[in-house]
Amino acid sequence: MSAVTKNDWAVIGKSVPKIDGRDKITGVAKYTADLKFPNMLYGKILTSPYAHARIISIDTSEAEKIPGVKAVVTHRDAPTLKYGLSPARWDENIFCVDTVKFVGDKVAAVACVDEETCYKALKAIKLEYEELPAVLDPLRATSDDQPQIHEEFPRNINTEIHQDFGDVEEAFRQAHYVRTDTFVGNRTYQTPIEPHTATSMWEGDKLTVYSSTQSPHYFQYYIAREFGLPMGNVRVLKTYVGGGFGGKLEPTGLEFAGAVLAKITGRPVKMFYDRAEMFAHNRGRHRQYMTLTTGVDENGKILGVHADFVMDGGAYTSLGIATAYYAGAMLTLTYEFDNFKFDMVRVYTNLPACGAQRGHGAPQPRYAFEAHLDNIAKHLGIDPMDIRILNARRPNTVTPNDFLVNSCEMKACLEKARAISGWDEKRGKLPKGRGIGVATGSFVTGAGYPIYRTDLPHAAAMIKVGEDGTAATLYTGAVDIGQGSDTVLCQMAAEAMGYTYEQMKIVAADTETTPTTSEPMPAARPSCRGQPCARPASRSRSSCSRRPPRCSTIRRSSSTSRTVRSSHRVTRTSACRSPTWPAGTS
Repeated sequence: MSAVTKNDWAVIGKSVPKIDGRDKITGVAKYTADLKFPNMLYGKILTSPYAHARIISIDTSEAEKIPGVKAVVTHRDAPTLKYGLSPARWDENIFCVDTVKFVGDKVAAVACVDEETCYKALKAIKLEYEELPAVLDPLRATSDDQPQIHEEFPRNINTEIHQDFGDVEEAFRQAHYVRTDTFVGNRTYQTPIEPHTATSMWEGDKLTVYSSTQSPHYFQYYIAREFGLPMGNVRVLKTYVGGGFGGKLEPTGLEFAGAVLAKITGRPVKMFYDRAEMFAHNRGRHRQYMTLTTGVDENGKILGVHADFVMDGGAYTSLGIATAYYAGAMLTLTYEFDNFKFDMVRVYTNLPACGAQRGHGAPQPRYAFEAHLDNIAKHLGIDPMDIRILNARRPNTVTPNDFLVNSCEMKACLEKARAISGWDEKRGKLPKGRGIGVATGSFVTGAGYPIYRTDLPHAAAMIKVGEDGTAATLYTGAVDIGQGSDTVLCQMAAEAMGYTYEQMKIVAADTETTPTTSEPMPAARPSCRGQPCARPASRSRSSCSRRPPRCSTIRRSSSTSRTVRSSHRVTRTSACRSPTWPAGTS
């Protein structure tokens, strides 16, 4: 049987206009900040001016007197149940209760008739602090003389990882050359064109949140948990999203504070971060201190690697536990060696919390290891390309930390890059100030389980075919943040159904109308969501093929809708000053 090529497909593998392209370039597309609702208020959050301080008192009386101020809230008015993205470390409150932990930490919030009044109200709130010593150096954070940031985590250790595969020490003893290098990967922050925005509103006990989010389902889960609500009483909708890069992966103070303000005022409340606030709340990339020790034989074959890392997590956990594990786990993918040791300490500091940013955890260690490998090649007098080809991972192999790698053409990729780049002709022969280099990289596609533990499937899709068969609508919880997943998933569904791409429509990321979808890495969504989209499509095609045609242009038609999940399960898928939150929320 011959291999399938792109010419064998009618829709996938073809160049098509992005399904949302026209709306975006004409300005028709509505982003969260564009939405307006009757009687809507504007909300802003008051943040800490100190990196570490004890809250002595908060006086909101003057702010409440300002005309146009409809609500001023602090931790006294909100649930105090701690939250976070990782269930292993719930360590954050809607508003700080006793201490602030970084410049920008959340202290209070206001809801007003317009944005200008919000800023007046924030200035009128009187706070008294007792400034405390701050932990700003991650390399000293675990020392006994450093202040304690979270009482439940001694020595400011957020996460500690020690993994040992094979026998690294023996590999070093047998090595021809052992080298140690230390590298630093600095903090970086996402700056999507669209800042974070959220609008919250209540109807009785039901909360609806419009949010510029990458993960509507996670928002729904964590907001429901914080406010003691059934998940069915929380609806999260994303509109168009103007970029995310990991920074919109988790709920922010906007969603939580906005829900409190909306409940108290009985009116929709729109909240947003300005660009400066984005840097405090965006959960950017961790600063990492990376010490790598590698032993090789006389030919440059890697025998063993020890990665010893310290990660600056900032004031809260966010997605940092997964990030810490990824930092070491991904190092074994592109090259073959049998012995690997990984030590990691993710520490708390009084700096903004770090989380997921594009391949979180892996890019900096990858840079460090590639530079480290170049140093080894230089010492041994080996071409940097040759040492990579020698160690390149082959298909159908298992990493020392037990990852099965099936499809892998690293060697062929490097050889192709060598040929088309003119590596042999250019290396060492370019003018001063010019150069050529090589590096490899890798990351996971999706994950083995969602952020919070559940037996439910990770991905689902539903396709509804119009009664006359002229169009089909794909319902999915996946979020297109610019990578084109809406387009690709519609191509897959159209291909499986025998439809044209132009006949497809999509409804994405509304927790009330689309099937549950736990979020993998954003760039991986088309591959992770493909099967859930193709399965109902192929079933609809089968159903339609057994029915008489309803129109001359489409031979298959059905008014059925199907939900297929990627597992064995198949499922259909008031104004008051001090609200009383359900039990367990405070």
